Amino acid sequence: MNQIDTLIQNAMVFDGSGAEPSLQDVAVHEGVILAIGNNLAYTAENCVNASGLALMPGIIDSHTHFDAQITWDSHIRPSPALGVTTAIIGNCGFTIAPCRPRDRELTMRNLTQVEGMSLQVLQHGIDWDFETFPEYLAMLKRKQCAINVAAYIGHSSVRTWVMGEEANKREATAAEISEMAALVRDAMAAGAIGFATSTSPAHNGEGGYPMPSRLASDEEMMQLTMAMSCQGGGVYMVTKGGQMPVAFLESLAAQSKRPVMVAALLHNSTNPQGVFNDLKAITEANERGHKLKGQVSCCPLSMDFTFASAYPVEGLVSWKPALGLQHAELKACLANAEFRAKVKHELLQTASFRLFNSEWEKVHVVETFNPLNQVYEQQSVAKLAAKKGVDPLDFALDLAVEEDLQTVFTAMLLNSDTDAVANLLNHPHSLVSLSDAGAHLTFFNDAGFGLHLLGYWSRDMGAMPLRQAVHQLTAQPAEILGLKNRGLLRKGYAADLLLFDPQTVGRGEKKRVFDLPLGAPRLQTDAIGVHGVWVNGDLIADQNGMIENAPLSGQLMTEFN
Repeated sequence: MNQIDTLIQNAMVFDGSGAEPSLQDVAVHEGVILAIGNNLAYTAENCVNASGLALMPGIIDSHTHFDAQITWDSHIRPSPALGVTTAIIGNCGFTIAPCRPRDRELTMRNLTQVEGMSLQVLQHGIDWDFETFPEYLAMLKRKQCAINVAAYIGHSSVRTWVMGEEANKREATAAEISEMAALVRDAMAAGAIGFATSTSPAHNGEGGYPMPSRLASDEEMMQLTMAMSCQGGGVYMVTKGGQMPVAFLESLAAQSKRPVMVAALLHNSTNPQGVFNDLKAITEANERGHKLKGQVSCCPLSMDFTFASAYPVEGLVSWKPALGLQHAELKACLANAEFRAKVKHELLQTASFRLFNSEWEKVHVVETFNPLNQVYEQQSVAKLAAKKGVDPLDFALDLAVEEDLQTVFTAMLLNSDTDAVANLLNHPHSLVSLSDAGAHLTFFNDAGFGLHLLGYWSRDMGAMPLRQAVHQLTAQPAEILGLKNRGLLRKGYAADLLLFDPQTVGRGEKKRVFDLPLGAPRLQTDAIGVHGVWVNGDLIADQNGMIENAPLSGQLMTEFN
């Protein structure tokens, strides 16, 4: 065969293995890599001169929340333009399947609270052409997608299916756990990549109630993990709260003989050793032959928010009286002196994991509603409070209440210590992840995490060689997740490719775009230095971003190593 689909010539090839790169050509035909070598003797329908550019496997994003968006947007923007060719959905167990018609409104309202999604967008956008998890996968296969997708079966959805409105209020009975286990087994048989859950105190749903998975007993966790692994496959994924010890997660790995993915391991400047203690316990578990991986982020966790939906502080016990309140009732609560005193007291206490830790110098006023308050914009709450001689919490809440909760703040929450984050990224038992793509659409967007690792951390900071950064984004997650023929540039492997300029690669400044259903906004960062993204051999993005009407070449992955 001399005529092929695509020939990429003179690229610096990073094959994903972590090996040193070399200048080579890559031939692609019918969705797979046909050959890799020098001076390949093919003629091609599409010839790409890659001189001065680097070629790597496409980025695998192991922590996304595209479960809802994918039902109305088969291109799951913006990830493909940012070099992502494979996304794993359903993380934290916040899925929309299985879901009975009676529970749809509750499911959407939970997502509005826990994942910062617009209720109106969800109500208008979600295609509810399914009830069970196998039906959800069947729908995704019919719709097709621009990139490859695999889906976790989600704990909160399974609980809600079995327990209804009681799911977020009590522990399950033995009979209910048995029914949940049957759903998990059915989902795995249909092609789920694993079972995902959350015990994080920051994860609250409608009305301030805990997300259903947070009410699960250890016995329920064990039974559902064993149901996941009953046919020898599956990854157990958990966003763990501080009360969930790594030792228990090790017991799940030991009993199921399956990998355990632990999120979200982020550095907290007020408790700097906490995340490393978890990684130490994860390391010791691996030394005993039990496979645990800690999901870490290469991005500082910053978030825009208003006090109408104050996600950074919603994990505080003292904030619970405000959860679920709207408008006048919420303003009255935030103005209450006793409420504020309890919040201040809790913020003084050391916590192993908490999104916000009273670092008011890292909270800035972004946008005010009253023109008279514009002088506050782009200044820190700590500085503004000091000028007025008041407590920073009082200043922020007074401003928010005065402006009918429309004031926009931004907070640098976690992962702001460069040296500490570099240590997380280089830890032998960490996995660079946690983009949260598809969630918190109006608050933050880390879908470009892979480009940030390649550009900022590898090139600019020198935290790791580029070949290692490529490995962490490709072959490493592919191996952990059991993805077949992906994550490496090898003959016969899927032609999921990212062509980029190593001198300029990165992600741009965040900006607001209005492309959600009903014209609702989301934050986006553009790719920098990306020259081509191929999924199963088809070009879907170039240096100008997504190709108009890009082909839906992704595969729904339902079989794993």
